[in-house]
Amino acid sequence: MPKATGFSRRSFGRAVRTERTKLGLSQEDFAERANVHRTYISSIELGKVSVGIEVANSLAGALGIKFSELIRRAE
Repeated sequence: MPKATGFSRRSFGRAVRTERTKLGLSQEDFAERANVHRTYISSIELGKVSVGIEVANSLAGALGIKFSELIRRAE
């Protein structure tokens, strides 16, 4: 059986923030690209909320990377 990863809401949020800042995007600009509210982006990046697959996929698209790559970076 595969070993569990360190994936969590916090690690996912850190990955999102890292990729967003690499692109030089504000939370507001990123939220607009991902079609979510800016305060939701803040909650995601702080690991305060769990996101569904559709939102996570939208975030990845707004970052210009594949969903699977965003998950990999969060592990």
